Amino acid sequence: MTLHLAVALDGAGWHPAAWRSWDSPEGIFSARHWAGLVAEAERGLLDFVTIEDAFGLQSTLPDGDDDRTDQVRGRFDAVLLAARLAPLTSRIGLVPTATVTHTEPFHVAIGIATLDHVSGGRAGWRAQVSPRASEARLVGRREFPPLDRLLNRQGGVDLSADPQARDLFAEAADAVEVARRLWDSWEDDAEIRDVATGRFIDRDKLHYIDFAGRFFSVKGPSITPRSPQGQPVVTALAHARLPYEFAAGGADVVYVTPHSPEQARAIVEEVRGLSGELKIFADLVVFLGEDAAGRKARLDELDGAELVSDAAIFTGTARELAEVLLEWRRAGIQGFRLRPGALPHDLERITRELTAELRGRGAFRHEYEASTLRGLLGLPHPVSRYAEVS
Repeated sequence: MTLHLAVALDGAGWHPAAWRSWDSPEGIFSARHWAGLVAEAERGLLDFVTIEDAFGLQSTLPDGDDDRTDQVRGRFDAVLLAARLAPLTSRIGLVPTATVTHTEPFHVAIGIATLDHVSGGRAGWRAQVSPRASEARLVGRREFPPLDRLLNRQGGVDLSADPQARDLFAEAADAVEVARRLWDSWEDDAEIRDVATGRFIDRDKLHYIDFAGRFFSVKGPSITPRSPQGQPVVTALAHARLPYEFAAGGADVVYVTPHSPEQARAIVEEVRGLSGELKIFADLVVFLGEDAAGRKARLDELDGAELVSDAAIFTGTARELAEVLLEWRRAGIQGFRLRPGALPHDLERITRELTAELRGRGAFRHEYEASTLRGLLGLPHPVSRYAEVS
């Protein structure tokens, strides 16, 4: 069985000081920079790239802006950026992040469906909740309590301790369900486009979704015709039971964050108890090369602190990383979303060295086997739930 490989792209890399290794860091906010990264990932035959996004600026604080001026702040809109990159690529999947907490699911659904059209069937979506009070204030429609009280011993936020979190994930589940129904609201053959008869659509194959829930009431249909995949791939990052349940209920792929093979095995067992169909990817922050430890140490020194992450941090050669991935695969992990510590260096080590190592062990593809992201991931093309069964 071959591994699925994806990369998570964010600014200059996942180390907050990565931009300081660039000669021209202004390129972070250029289409050329992003086009080069995605082209490199496609040359490496990776399944897909994800693009980070959020409502608030990056911060070292759990909730609210910090006063640091030595780290990258600001991002492009991930869905719009993916649409810009789609015509520049041909096979790799494009999976932008779009938050659901302060966003209408209708808008997200048509944005991702449009991306699927312009990419020829390579779109996905990383659905993300937005629990921070500072982000709620940016939108101004709701008020959330600050997250500081939810800090765990590692300095991260433990949403499972928050009674409001279940509502946030329930809302997110409804948003995903609305999007999926909207994607189904046009059947595959709803567009006739017959000039001779003057018929563009078959109105009987457009459907009201009539969704009514606690958080949304959406009639439909979508304004965007059914896209090449029918259902773009939905993904989610999850660290604990509540987000595992969210992913199992509405996603196709879940990104998990074990720190050892034993943790990976336990997480796989827990997720499999919720869903037998969900694809399970593990996230890893990676610094690759013979000089990886030294590079990371220099970046840590520039940042003034050792890098910490929700995901495991790997430092070593591509050969050593291949061993780790294969060991975690034996624990039930089906794929990996690698977070390059510094771009483009660590991305190039992934696409040129890690893939070669895995290919030599029969664990990675020699060419793209499908033209859609669902095809690459082994997911079937779904029929619209509203289509009449003959």
